[in-house]
Amino acid sequence: MTSPRSLAGPRSAPALTAPSGGLPEPVLAAEHLTKCFGDRTAVDDLNLEVARGEVFGFLGPNGAGKSTTVRMFGTLIAPTSGSALVAGVPLGPGNGVEIRRRISVMPESPGLYLRLSVTENLELFAGLYGLRHSSQRIGRALEAVNMSGRASDTCGSLSKGLRQRVALARALLNDPQVVFLDEPTAGLDPVATREVHELVDSLRQHAVTVFLTTHRLEEAERLCDRVAIFNTTLRLTGTPDELRRRLFTRALEVRTLAALPDPGKVFDGLPAVEAWSSDQPGSYILRVSEPSAAAPAVARSLVAAGADVLAIGERQHSLEDVYLRLIDDDVEVERR
Repeated sequence: MTSPRSLAGPRSAPALTAPSGGLPEPVLAAEHLTKCFGDRTAVDDLNLEVARGEVFGFLGPNGAGKSTTVRMFGTLIAPTSGSALVAGVPLGPGNGVEIRRRISVMPESPGLYLRLSVTENLELFAGLYGLRHSSQRIGRALEAVNMSGRASDTCGSLSKGLRQRVALARALLNDPQVVFLDEPTAGLDPVATREVHELVDSLRQHAVTVFLTTHRLEEAERLCDRVAIFNTTLRLTGTPDELRRRLFTRALEVRTLAALPDPGKVFDGLPAVEAWSSDQPGSYILRVSEPSAAAPAVARSLVAAGADVLAIGERQHSLEDVYLRLIDDDVEVERR
């Protein structure tokens, strides 16, 4: 796969530097960003920061305001209030052209001209960007998404998955600092999905920031350095592991061949074990403060009690569990 950095020469934007605190300076940021449509608030007081080279997942239900947020960052609509920084440039009426030079937006619908060939589509968009050496850029972009062999095909003859690849090639033409991807693997088969994931990983390795909206939570967990769960307001931000630890207590799952005659005698008083419960014979959930401290003590106690141990492991919560917990809480609040 061709490196995205090779699609153009040196960037004209100044290099981002780390502030005195040692954390990367954000390449994308929002402060009290709000968007209202009449009496309806689509985005309410959004505050977030995304570092250069980070893959940032923006997750939420339909109608949550995700697309509105991307449209504001992409200078397509103006915020009602608040401020933002996009690719190092303050969001404002006078900076729209400069911001658009430094970003790319790939919407869920590819928006290609179906009667034109793949190359003709990319030539058209390269012209809109005012890019020089467009043929070389187009060739590298098509190679990056494994579409070189379909360059002469009309876009109308391609499957939805192949059109998504063309849209990804279009997003790479201007060597963007920030790429906004809206459901980039929607409708793709597993092989094409894996190739998109590899491209996103390559963008991260070359310090390109990816702002990813997706409903595929396993995809967000696979790709994203951090995620934000958003439903008009920002509910929670962090790595998937951080979100799990903030919403769920840590626990060990223990399975034995037969039910323990006296589980309390085995588990009570063990280091880092705070409580235990059993949902069926031979299956136990232990609430613990630190799994690595609790597991060895639990194993020793089970062996000492003569139990036949089938498994001991930390209980895992998926990003989907985190998402559903927060969104279900929102639904419950709305019902009250």
